[in-house]
Amino acid sequence: MADRGERYWNRHARGYDGSMRLLGRPMPRMLELVADAVRGAGEVLEVAAGTGLVTVAIARVAGRVTATDYAPAMLERLRARVDGEGLTNVSTLVADLLAAAAFRPRHDAVVAANVLHLVPDLPAALDALADAVRPGGAVVVPTFCHAETLGSRVLSRVLALTGFPASRRLTAATLRTACEAAGLRVTRTELIPGAIPIAFVACVSDARVPPDHDPPGDGP
Repeated sequence: MADRGERYWNRHARGYDGSMRLLGRPMPRMLELVADAVRGAGEVLEVAAGTGLVTVAIARVAGRVTATDYAPAMLERLRARVDGEGLTNVSTLVADLLAAAAFRPRHDAVVAANVLHLVPDLPAALDALADAVRPGGAVVVPTFCHAETLGSRVLSRVLALTGFPASRRLTAATLRTACEAAGLRVTRTELIPGAIPIAFVACVSDARVPPDHDPPGDGP
């Protein structure tokens, strides 16, 4: 993602949780759905993990969580939150979402919550997420949908005036379409109401062939 976005999130890390008083109505249901989607997974990669609001929900139901974000200030707050919850199965790393596919071995699930409306190149982001999980792994992408309602469109334009680094205004339908175009099989979609609704979209990567997969041949 762009340097402008990284600077924005480093500056706003301290106030991020407070902003959820305005935008957080969908969060409890979203956290419930994310936890259900990754429950029992041995290794989960969370990208754009922010201050750890979603990390805690994942860590309570999964074996290990690698939480990444490209804004170090966000990860500082995430580590404090995880430590405060007494969770010992979370590791953190400063990394861009587009680096997700570089993590090896592949994970059982990858979660990218409330970030896809921020990335400049949505197809590249979805490709990176899909390539970060094993064949048959879960790709979970709940996302604020700024174009879903008239109210959310108006609020989104107000946020833009403050420098909020959104790259696109999605709806639940356009998010689902983007996931399917990336070769992902969508298994669940739910629109969660709020000032800016969140579309919960969960996918499976079994429609994709990993880039380092050797196709079967006729023999040596």
